[in-house]
Amino acid sequence: MTGGAMDPLPAAAVPAAAEVEADEEADLPAAGLPPPPASEPRDPDPRRMQVPPGNPLLLSHTLPELLARDAVQVELIPEKKGLFLKHVEYEVSSQRFRASVYRRYNDFVVFHALLLQKFPYRMVPALPPKRMLGADREFIEARRRALKRFINLVARHPPFSEDEVLRLFLSFSGPDVQSKLKESAQCVGDEFLNCKLATRAKDFLPADIQTQFAVSRELVRSVYNSFHKLRDRAERMAARAIDNAADLLIFGKELSALGSDTTPLPSWAALSSSTWGALKQALKGLSVEFAVLADKAAQQGKQEEDTVVEKLNLFLDLLQAYKDLCERHEKGVLHKHQRALHKYSLMKRQMSAAVHSHEPESVEQLESRIMEQENAIQTMELRNHFSLFCLHQETQLVHAYLPLTSHILGAFVSSQIQGHKEMSKVWNDLKPKLHCLFSGPASALTPPRSPRDGLSPH
Repeated sequence: MTGGAMDPLPAAAVPAAAEVEADEEADLPAAGLPPPPASEPRDPDPRRMQVPPGNPLLLSHTLPELLARDAVQVELIPEKKGLFLKHVEYEVSSQRFRASVYRRYNDFVVFHALLLQKFPYRMVPALPPKRMLGADREFIEARRRALKRFINLVARHPPFSEDEVLRLFLSFSGPDVQSKLKESAQCVGDEFLNCKLATRAKDFLPADIQTQFAVSRELVRSVYNSFHKLRDRAERMAARAIDNAADLLIFGKELSALGSDTTPLPSWAALSSSTWGALKQALKGLSVEFAVLADKAAQQGKQEEDTVVEKLNLFLDLLQAYKDLCERHEKGVLHKHQRALHKYSLMKRQMSAAVHSHEPESVEQLESRIMEQENAIQTMELRNHFSLFCLHQETQLVHAYLPLTSHILGAFVSSQIQGHKEMSKVWNDLKPKLHCLFSGPASALTPPRSPRDGLSPH
């Protein structure tokens, strides 16, 4: 292995090869990514290695502090390359790094895989899916929004925000960013190997950590279900505002078309020609107000999509990342630990059989394998405690994001107030123009009396 001087691993930590042996069915690394190191990692950034004062389990982050870490914009830059393929690029701009770089979807994929490799015990938000056979404008815009939510959640996550791979993704403007990202992750190891308190994580955990984990998981599941319903209703309301805008625009255009009609009146209606002409002129003028109404309704729908629906989606992405993390903990660390213990018990039985059958060579080989397995089990136990340690911190981060609810409700109320206020003004400006439809010399445009009720309309 190449690299500078290294701190020795704690005595409890064992080479990764033993752990790999204990987990023969472990998932392979993502295609094209560097494999996990087979020996001790090189010394990472010393600032990340420091153990914080006090109880390192407890976080003190507030929502304003998290949001202030960075604000990343992701804008679409469609570009045709080649004769048939159309690739989509994104301009990713970071306030924190004061950088603007171009990224493709596959760059996000490599970046996401490296985050999972380096931080397997943290909330790594999911990426939107990749559409294989073409992509319409609606899909591309939805994916852009999802990528923006992803990168902002990552850029504001405490451990991620201090990692070199994030800095490179948001600021490296050279060629082949994927190779640069993979190179930065070579021989570094995951967070467990780079954190000095990893082997002491159990000392900071509360005695009822498993109970707290179960309660937190159920709470997040319940909150996720409620916010999912809120998001669906908010989407429907925003869509209705946009549909209302289209209807108002068509309504105004039809009034304009009616006022612009040049079909001559028949001879028997010649006495009403001046009346019909004045009425058409008035109808034609109303289309302007309906176009303004349509524009106001469209603005309200767009604002609710950007401020209400997107914030709900952001929080849902975070909650889904937490649910995925809980599943990784149960199906990953715990399952591997159980398999390693099962393999250990099989080795002990084989040892017993070899001793009884007087096979010295088999006994010696089994003793060596059992020692390796014991070290692997010890490492897995340490990883299990570190995973619970990280889970506890990630739960605190989820709670730090809960005040986002007030931001969402505030944005929704403000949008409704502003939208109704602006549209009400246009409706009020429109109302006086309706009176001119039924006014004129000698009440020429007064609506006719009803032949059935004989009442004169007012």
